[in-house]
Amino acid sequence: MQSLELRRLLTDLVWCYKVVFCLVDINVDDFFSFGNLVVTRGHQYKLYKKRTVSHVRATSFSERVINVWNSLPKDVDFGLLSRFKHSILRVDFSSFMKCF
Repeated sequence: MQSLELRRLLTDLVWCYKVVFCLVDINVDDFFSFGNLVVTRGHQYKLYKKRTVSHVRATSFSERVINVWNSLPKDVDFGLLSRFKHSILRVDFSSFMKCF
């Protein structure tokens, strides 16, 4: 059974996928800016993380998910939501979790 922390992390990633690929009626620009890097490691959907000075902003969804999203390996399948959900289950997220 997955920990609550891991389930929340996976849910954040699925919600991020839905926002990035416009599967929900939300303007992606209200949450994220795309990185404009030509050469990247990993996947091509990197998000740009803005500098935050407020603790409230730093713990918001759009800030807390970016590091995890950008660290997803190249073998994660971004083709369909169902394939994305299954492929992130194989990723080790222990470095992003406070409790193992």
